[in-house]
Amino acid sequence: MADAARARKIAERIKAIVAEQLEYRVKDERLGFVTVTDVRVTGDLQHATVFYTVFGDDAAREATAKALESAKGKIRSSLGQLGIRLTPTVEFVADGLPEGAAHFEEVLAETKARDAELARARESASYAGDADPYRKPPTDAAADAAEDADDDAESDRRA
Repeated sequence: MADAARARKIAERIKAIVAEQLEYRVKDERLGFVTVTDVRVTGDLQHATVFYTVFGDDAAREATAKALESAKGKIRSSLGQLGIRLTPTVEFVADGLPEGAAHFEEVLAETKARDAELARARESASYAGDADPYRKPPTDAAADAAEDADDDAESDRRA
């Protein structure tokens, strides 16, 4: 088992090698505008999963997936320069990052529209009761009047 730091370094190196191979060595017309987003390596360094995105429509994504599958052997042979005991197998997985980001943008736009609707409703809203429903401490004049009333009530009881 390799430690996590070594696996991370090897994953970064695999990412660079795969990107270089796709840019300069793989000559396939089906290969679209590919970006290698991430590489994950198993703990024993025998399997590498390469995540990628493709700029374009669904047809471009499918064609690129087929091109990557056919170039898998060539790319794996280039990973031999890593200098580790076993050359890892390579698996290409389309990254769901763009779809997730698009969904996130839709949710943000919907939330912004709801906030604007609430702001419009708030402008025309009025209070159901008093504008300030909290009790206030009595002022000095009001306190004196209340004290006088208490004194009058007590003097009436004595009499």
